[in-house]
Amino acid sequence: MAAPLELSCWGGGWGLPSVHCESLVVMAYAKFSGAPLKVNVIDNTWRGSRGDVPVLTTEDSIVSQPAKILNFLRKQKYNADYELSAKQGADTLAYIALLEEKLLPALLHTFWVESDNYFSVTKPWFASRIPFPLSLILPGRMSKGALNRILLTRGEPPLYHLQEVEAQIYRDAKECLNLLSKRLGTSQFFFGDTPSTLDAYVFGFLAPLYKVRFPKVQLQEHLKQLSNLCRFCDDILSSYFRLSLAGISPAGQDTVDANLQKLTQLVNKESNLIEKMDDNLRQSPQLPPRKLPTLKLTPAEEESNSLQRLSP
Repeated sequence: MAAPLELSCWGGGWGLPSVHCESLVVMAYAKFSGAPLKVNVIDNTWRGSRGDVPVLTTEDSIVSQPAKILNFLRKQKYNADYELSAKQGADTLAYIALLEEKLLPALLHTFWVESDNYFSVTKPWFASRIPFPLSLILPGRMSKGALNRILLTRGEPPLYHLQEVEAQIYRDAKECLNLLSKRLGTSQFFFGDTPSTLDAYVFGFLAPLYKVRFPKVQLQEHLKQLSNLCRFCDDILSSYFRLSLAGISPAGQDTVDANLQKLTQLVNKESNLIEKMDDNLRQSPQLPPRKLPTLKLTPAEEESNSLQRLSP
Protein backbone atom coordinates (compact mmCIF):
# COMPACT_ATOMS: atom_id res chain seq x y z
CA MET A 1 0.00 0.00 0.00
CA ALA A 2 1.41 3.41 -0.97
CA ALA A 3 2.35 5.82 1.79
CA PRO A 4 -0.30 8.51 2.37
CA LEU A 5 0.47 11.89 0.83
CA GLU A 6 -0.61 14.93 2.86
CA LEU A 7 -0.32 18.49 1.56
CA SER A 8 -0.36 21.39 3.99
CA CYS A 9 -1.28 24.56 2.13
CA TRP A 10 -3.11 27.85 2.34
CA GLY A 11 -6.84 27.62 1.77
CA GLY A 12 -9.16 29.23 -0.71
CA GLY A 13 -11.56 32.06 -1.37
CA TRP A 14 -13.21 33.84 -4.28
CA GLY A 15 -14.07 30.45 -5.80
CA LEU A 16 -10.45 29.22 -5.67
CA PRO A 17 -9.25 26.10 -3.82
CA SER A 18 -6.27 28.21 -2.68
CA VAL A 19 -5.43 31.90 -3.05
CA HIS A 20 -1.71 31.12 -2.68
CA CYS A 21 0.05 30.71 -6.04
CA GLU A 22 2.55 28.03 -4.99
CA SER A 23 -0.07 25.99 -3.11
CA LEU A 24 -2.32 26.19 -6.16
CA VAL A 25 0.46 24.94 -8.48
CA VAL A 26 0.85 21.75 -6.42
CA MET A 27 -2.89 21.21 -6.01
CA ALA A 28 -3.44 21.56 -9.77
CA TYR A 29 -0.57 19.20 -10.63
CA ALA A 30 -1.94 16.59 -8.22
CA LYS A 31 -5.31 16.79 -9.97
CA PHE A 32 -3.70 16.49 -13.41
CA SER A 33 -1.49 13.52 -12.45
CA GLY A 34 -4.02 11.69 -10.27
CA ALA A 35 -1.92 11.93 -7.11
CA PRO A 36 -4.17 11.05 -4.12
CA LEU A 37 -3.33 13.99 -1.89
CA LYS A 38 -5.00 14.60 1.42
CA VAL A 39 -5.14 18.37 1.64
CA ASN A 40 -4.70 19.94 5.07
CA VAL A 41 -5.74 23.56 4.82
CA ILE A 42 -4.01 25.91 7.21
CA ASP A 43 -6.44 27.53 9.63
CA ASN A 44 -6.28 29.46 12.89
CA THR A 45 -5.12 26.36 14.80
CA TRP A 46 -1.91 26.20 12.75
CA ARG A 47 1.23 26.22 14.86
CA GLY A 48 3.88 26.93 12.21
CA SER A 49 6.24 29.88 12.64
CA ARG A 50 6.76 30.85 8.99
CA GLY A 51 4.76 30.97 5.81
CA ASP A 52 6.82 28.25 4.12
CA VAL A 53 4.01 26.28 2.51
CA PRO A 54 3.04 24.18 0.60
CA VAL A 55 4.59 21.20 2.38
CA LEU A 56 4.12 17.57 1.33
CA THR A 57 4.37 15.00 4.13
CA THR A 58 4.63 11.20 3.82
CA GLU A 59 5.46 8.50 6.34
CA ASP A 60 9.19 9.12 5.94
CA SER A 61 9.58 12.37 3.97
CA ILE A 62 8.84 16.09 4.24
CA VAL A 63 9.13 18.03 0.98
CA SER A 64 8.62 21.77 0.46
CA GLN A 65 8.74 24.09 -2.57
CA PRO A 66 6.58 23.35 -5.63
CA ALA A 67 9.39 22.16 -7.94
CA LYS A 68 10.64 19.66 -5.35
CA ILE A 69 7.12 18.47 -4.53
CA LEU A 70 6.30 17.91 -8.21
CA ASN A 71 9.56 16.04 -8.71
CA PHE A 72 8.75 13.84 -5.71
CA LEU A 73 5.30 13.06 -7.14
CA ARG A 74 6.86 12.09 -10.48
CA LYS A 75 9.12 9.63 -8.68
CA GLN A 76 5.98 8.14 -7.14
CA LYS A 77 4.67 7.52 -10.69
CA TYR A 78 2.30 10.50 -10.68
CA ASN A 79 3.56 12.11 -13.88
CA ALA A 80 1.47 14.66 -15.77
CA ASP A 81 4.23 15.01 -18.41
CA TYR A 82 4.38 11.37 -19.42
CA GLU A 83 3.26 12.03 -23.01
CA LEU A 84 5.38 15.13 -23.63
CA SER A 85 8.21 15.07 -26.18
CA ALA A 86 11.74 16.16 -25.31
CA LYS A 87 11.13 19.51 -26.99
CA GLN A 88 7.91 20.05 -25.04
CA GLY A 89 9.79 19.21 -21.84
CA ALA A 90 12.41 21.83 -22.70
CA ASP A 91 9.67 24.36 -23.51
CA THR A 92 8.09 23.64 -20.12
CA LEU A 93 11.31 24.54 -18.30
CA ALA A 94 11.73 27.69 -20.39
CA TYR A 95 8.19 28.94 -19.74
CA ILE A 96 8.39 28.19 -16.00
CA ALA A 97 11.61 30.22 -15.87
CA LEU A 98 9.80 33.02 -17.73
CA LEU A 99 6.93 32.94 -15.22
CA GLU A 100 9.27 33.13 -12.25
CA GLU A 101 11.41 35.88 -13.75
CA LYS A 102 8.79 38.09 -15.40
CA LEU A 103 5.41 37.43 -13.77
CA LEU A 104 6.17 36.42 -10.19
CA PRO A 105 7.66 39.80 -9.11
CA ALA A 106 4.50 41.60 -10.24
CA LEU A 107 2.31 39.04 -8.44
CA LEU A 108 4.30 39.53 -5.24
CA HIS A 109 3.94 43.28 -5.61
CA THR A 110 0.20 43.07 -6.30
CA PHE A 111 -0.50 40.90 -3.24
CA TRP A 112 2.12 41.95 -0.71
CA VAL A 113 3.59 45.37 -1.54
CA GLU A 114 0.80 47.44 -3.12
CA SER A 115 -0.51 49.20 -0.01
CA ASP A 116 -4.26 49.22 -0.74
CA ASN A 117 -4.29 45.56 -1.76
CA TYR A 118 -2.17 44.46 1.20
CA PHE A 119 -4.13 46.23 3.94
CA SER A 120 -7.63 45.60 2.57
CA VAL A 121 -7.25 42.04 1.19
CA THR A 122 -3.96 40.20 1.68
CA LYS A 123 -3.16 41.00 5.30
CA PRO A 124 -6.62 40.33 6.78
CA TRP A 125 -7.09 37.15 4.72
CA PHE A 126 -3.79 35.57 5.80
CA ALA A 127 -4.10 36.89 9.38
CA SER A 128 -7.46 35.11 9.71
CA ARG A 129 -5.70 31.77 9.01
CA ILE A 130 -2.82 32.27 11.46
CA PRO A 131 -3.08 31.85 15.26
CA PHE A 132 -2.74 34.88 17.54
CA PRO A 133 -0.26 36.53 18.12
CA LEU A 134 1.51 35.31 14.95
CA SER A 135 -1.42 36.77 12.99
CA LEU A 136 -0.08 40.22 13.90
CA ILE A 137 3.50 39.41 12.93
CA LEU A 138 3.65 36.89 10.11
CA PRO A 139 1.77 38.83 7.38
CA GLY A 140 4.10 41.79 7.83
CA ARG A 141 7.12 39.48 7.69
CA MET A 142 5.79 37.92 4.49
CA SER A 143 5.25 41.38 3.00
CA LYS A 144 8.83 42.40 3.77
CA GLY A 145 10.07 39.11 2.34
CA ALA A 146 8.18 39.77 -0.90
CA LEU A 147 9.63 43.27 -1.20
CA ASN A 148 13.14 42.03 -0.50
CA ARG A 149 12.73 39.33 -3.12
CA ILE A 150 11.64 41.91 -5.69
CA LEU A 151 14.49 44.28 -4.91
CA LEU A 152 17.03 41.47 -4.83
CA THR A 153 16.23 40.51 -8.41
CA ARG A 154 15.26 43.92 -9.82
CA GLY A 155 16.76 46.65 -7.61
CA GLU A 156 20.02 46.86 -9.53
CA PRO A 157 21.31 49.57 -11.90
CA PRO A 158 19.72 51.28 -13.73
CA LEU A 159 16.63 50.69 -11.54
CA TYR A 160 17.67 52.28 -8.27
CA HIS A 161 14.32 53.56 -7.02
CA LEU A 162 11.26 51.56 -6.01
CA GLN A 163 8.97 53.44 -8.41
CA GLU A 164 11.25 52.56 -11.31
CA VAL A 165 11.32 48.93 -10.19
CA GLU A 166 7.50 48.84 -9.97
CA ALA A 167 7.07 50.27 -13.46
CA GLN A 168 9.51 47.75 -14.92
CA ILE A 169 8.09 44.67 -13.22
CA TYR A 170 4.58 45.51 -14.43
CA ARG A 171 5.83 46.04 -17.99
CA ASP A 172 7.58 42.67 -17.83
CA ALA A 173 4.49 40.97 -16.37
CA LYS A 174 2.20 42.31 -19.09
CA GLU A 175 4.67 41.17 -21.73
CA CYS A 176 4.75 37.71 -20.12
CA LEU A 177 0.94 37.51 -20.11
CA ASN A 178 0.88 38.46 -23.79
CA LEU A 179 3.38 35.71 -24.62
CA LEU A 180 1.37 33.13 -22.67
CA SER A 181 -1.81 34.19 -24.43
CA LYS A 182 -0.16 33.90 -27.84
CA ARG A 183 1.33 30.48 -26.97
CA LEU A 184 -1.97 29.10 -25.71
CA GLY A 185 -3.97 30.40 -28.66
CA THR A 186 -7.25 28.50 -29.03
CA SER A 187 -5.95 25.27 -27.44
CA GLN A 188 -7.47 23.93 -24.26
CA PHE A 189 -4.05 23.43 -22.67
CA PHE A 190 -0.51 24.48 -23.59
CA PHE A 191 0.41 21.13 -25.14
CA GLY A 192 -2.91 20.03 -26.58
CA ASP A 193 -5.83 18.30 -24.88
CA THR A 194 -4.05 17.05 -21.74
CA PRO A 195 -2.83 19.29 -18.88
CA SER A 196 0.81 19.11 -17.83
CA THR A 197 3.28 20.75 -15.44
CA LEU A 198 3.25 23.99 -17.42
CA ASP A 199 -0.53 24.20 -17.15
CA ALA A 200 -0.27 23.72 -13.38
CA TYR A 201 2.23 26.58 -13.09
CA VAL A 202 0.33 28.96 -15.37
CA PHE A 203 -2.95 28.20 -13.59
CA GLY A 204 -1.35 28.57 -10.14
CA PHE A 205 0.13 31.96 -11.04
CA LEU A 206 -2.86 33.35 -12.95
CA ALA A 207 -5.95 32.14 -11.08
CA PRO A 208 -5.44 34.22 -7.89
CA LEU A 209 -4.67 37.30 -9.97
CA TYR A 210 -7.79 36.62 -12.03
CA LYS A 211 -10.22 35.89 -9.19
CA VAL A 212 -9.19 37.78 -6.03
CA ARG A 213 -11.00 41.09 -5.67
CA PHE A 214 -8.39 43.81 -5.28
CA PRO A 215 -8.93 47.58 -5.06
CA LYS A 216 -5.83 48.16 -7.23
CA VAL A 217 -6.20 46.04 -10.36
CA GLN A 218 -3.55 47.25 -12.81
CA LEU A 219 -2.26 43.80 -13.78
CA GLN A 220 -5.63 42.16 -13.22
CA GLU A 221 -7.28 44.41 -15.81
CA HIS A 222 -4.64 43.45 -18.38
CA LEU A 223 -5.18 39.74 -17.69
CA LYS A 224 -8.95 40.08 -18.12
CA GLN A 225 -8.41 41.51 -21.59
CA LEU A 226 -6.74 38.20 -22.59
CA SER A 227 -9.89 36.10 -22.91
CA ASN A 228 -8.15 32.80 -23.68
CA LEU A 229 -6.14 32.92 -20.43
CA CYS A 230 -9.30 33.69 -18.45
CA ARG A 231 -11.10 30.82 -20.19
CA PHE A 232 -8.11 28.58 -19.39
CA CYS A 233 -8.45 29.34 -15.66
CA ASP A 234 -12.24 28.92 -15.68
CA ASP A 235 -12.01 25.57 -17.49
CA ILE A 236 -9.53 24.14 -14.98
CA LEU A 237 -11.60 25.36 -12.04
CA SER A 238 -14.81 23.85 -13.42
CA SER A 239 -13.22 20.57 -14.58
CA TYR A 240 -10.84 19.79 -11.70
CA PHE A 241 -12.06 21.84 -8.73
CA ARG A 242 -15.81 21.59 -9.17
CA LEU A 243 -16.48 21.46 -5.41
CA SER A 244 -14.60 24.68 -4.88
CA LEU A 245 -16.91 26.45 -7.30
CA ALA A 246 -20.09 24.98 -5.91
CA GLY A 247 -19.68 28.04 -4.72
CA ILE A 248 -20.36 31.17 -3.95
CA SER A 249 -23.32 32.99 -5.36
CA PRO A 250 -23.04 36.76 -5.90
CA ALA A 251 -24.99 37.28 -2.69
CA GLY A 252 -22.72 34.85 -0.87
CA GLN A 253 -19.66 36.63 -2.20
CA ASP A 254 -21.01 39.93 -0.90
CA THR A 255 -21.23 38.33 2.55
CA VAL A 256 -17.66 37.08 2.26
CA ASP A 257 -16.47 40.56 1.26
CA ALA A 258 -18.35 42.16 4.15
CA ASN A 259 -16.82 39.71 6.62
CA LEU A 260 -13.38 40.37 5.15
CA GLN A 261 -13.88 44.10 5.64
CA LYS A 262 -14.85 43.56 9.28
CA LEU A 263 -11.82 41.32 9.78
CA THR A 264 -9.59 44.01 8.25
CA GLN A 265 -10.85 46.54 10.77
CA LEU A 266 -10.39 44.09 13.65
CA VAL A 267 -6.82 43.17 12.66
CA ASN A 268 -5.87 46.84 12.27
CA LYS A 269 -7.38 47.68 15.67
CA GLU A 270 -5.44 44.84 17.34
CA SER A 271 -2.21 46.00 15.68
CA ASN A 272 -2.77 49.60 16.81
CA LEU A 273 -3.64 48.48 20.35
CA ILE A 274 -0.46 46.41 20.68
CA GLU A 275 1.65 49.30 19.33
CA LYS A 276 0.09 51.68 21.90
CA MET A 277 0.70 49.19 24.71
CA ASP A 278 4.34 48.89 23.64
CA ASP A 279 4.71 52.68 23.56
CA ASN A 280 3.13 53.02 27.02
CA LEU A 281 5.43 50.36 28.46
CA ARG A 282 8.49 52.04 26.98
CA GLN A 283 7.45 55.50 28.27
CA SER A 284 6.42 54.39 31.77
CA PRO A 285 8.97 54.96 34.60
CA GLN A 286 10.99 51.87 35.30
CA LEU A 287 10.94 51.23 39.06
CA PRO A 288 13.44 48.86 40.64
CA PRO A 289 11.90 45.58 41.80
CA ARG A 290 10.74 45.60 45.41
CA LYS A 291 12.65 43.35 47.70
CA LEU A 292 10.35 41.25 49.83
CA PRO A 293 11.17 41.16 53.54
CA THR A 294 12.57 37.91 54.86
CA LEU A 295 10.78 36.50 57.89
CA LYS A 296 12.94 34.81 60.50
CA LEU A 297 11.43 32.18 62.75
CA THR A 298 12.43 31.64 66.32
CA PRO A 299 14.00 28.26 67.19
CA ALA A 300 10.73 27.21 68.81
CA GLU A 301 8.69 28.09 65.69
CA GLU A 302 11.16 26.26 63.41
CA GLU A 303 10.88 23.13 65.57
CA SER A 304 7.06 23.36 65.49
CA ASN A 305 7.03 23.65 61.68
CA SER A 306 9.36 20.66 61.34
CA LEU A 307 7.09 18.51 63.49
CA GLN A 308 4.06 19.52 61.39
CA ARG A 309 5.77 18.49 58.12
CA LEU A 310 6.73 15.11 59.58
CA SER A 311 3.28 14.33 60.97
CA PRO A 312 0.89 12.25 58.74
